[in-house]
Amino acid sequence: MSDGLLDALQYYGAAAATLAALLVSLNLGERWNGWAFVIFVTSSLALIAWGFLQPDSEGIGWQNVALLGINLVGVYSHLIRKRPGAERAPDE
Repeated sequence: MSDGLLDALQYYGAAAATLAALLVSLNLGERWNGWAFVIFVTSSLALIAWGFLQPDSEGIGWQNVALLGINLVGVYSHLIRKRPGAERAPDE
């Protein structure tokens, strides 16, 4: 695997996780939080790939396998699940 691709996976994963965490921390609404979790999913996928392709980085890979599951729950919870009696505002 080329060093350039490994670097891209590593730095994309870190930058995407940082952006997603910022969006969640701003608490801009249900839809924004949902899209932040989509960004977290892409971050986890990049870091899973990086962790298992980079020598001696399997710990990051396994951590992101777990985080991927958590982030998918966040996507489901904020973007997919319909809550009974609750309608989303158009700007959320």
